[in-house]
Amino acid sequence: MKFASYTANGERFYGAATDAGMIALSPDFPNWPTLLDVISAGGLDTLSGAAEGKSVAHTNVRFEMVLPNAPRILCVGVNFPDRNAEYKDGSAQPKHMSLFPRFASGFTGHERPLIRPPESPQLDYEGEVAIVIGKAGRRVTQADAYDHIAALTICNEGTIRDWVRHAKFNVTQGKNWDRSGAMGPWIVPFTDAAQLDDARIITRVNGEVRQDDTLNRMMFPIREEIAYISTFMTLQPGDIIVTGTPTGAGARFDPPRYLVPGDVVEVEVNGIGTLRNGVEDEVV
Repeated sequence: MKFASYTANGERFYGAATDAGMIALSPDFPNWPTLLDVISAGGLDTLSGAAEGKSVAHTNVRFEMVLPNAPRILCVGVNFPDRNAEYKDGSAQPKHMSLFPRFASGFTGHERPLIRPPESPQLDYEGEVAIVIGKAGRRVTQADAYDHIAALTICNEGTIRDWVRHAKFNVTQGKNWDRSGAMGPWIVPFTDAAQLDDARIITRVNGEVRQDDTLNRMMFPIREEIAYISTFMTLQPGDIIVTGTPTGAGARFDPPRYLVPGDVVEVEVNGIGTLRNGVEDEVV
């Protein structure tokens, strides 16, 4: 089952995504007005049961960022061995993972454009798997880490490259431009370790494969990410961890291959789906 946040006929809904359209579920759960409320209540199984036998309500929809009110989004940087080598600084694998925050306003939904701002032409793509926390936890062990995941989704962690260089020790400025990235199309309930252990990320730009790697090659696996992050903060339902991107982002080509209006970026992850976005310049 796949659950999405979307707009239809000028109203916000969430529901189950099918090949024929969306099964609207939010009207049936007034106490859970958003998918975040569903996750906080541990209600994904309830949604799955409610969708059984229901008819498609909407066929013409606009996908929203899958959790538009996500309370906290933390991203893991430089998490594949080839990505570390891309920096050409001769450094070995770091002892601890790099982390930075993103905010929900920096993401748009499936089939909606990534926005390139007038301040920079260096809009780049990063295909990643994102996990949605379903159970609160502090100092979670790696052995128990997967028990805290409610769902999986896909992230294009769009970045304005020159703005990540505006300061000495942080990248936040380049990572939070409005609608510069995307997350979705939907969340898929997490039920089996193989959903992550066997996952493969493929990113295409205009049909050309730019990134292609598997999560089992991560320098900091997802179990370790959850354990490490929960050491210094209590993870809460609805928190999102964006787990890291493979080599092949546009900045690493010579010359760089940044996104331009008209480009189409697809991030595919087996078992989850494909997140697709065009590119447009911001209208100011």
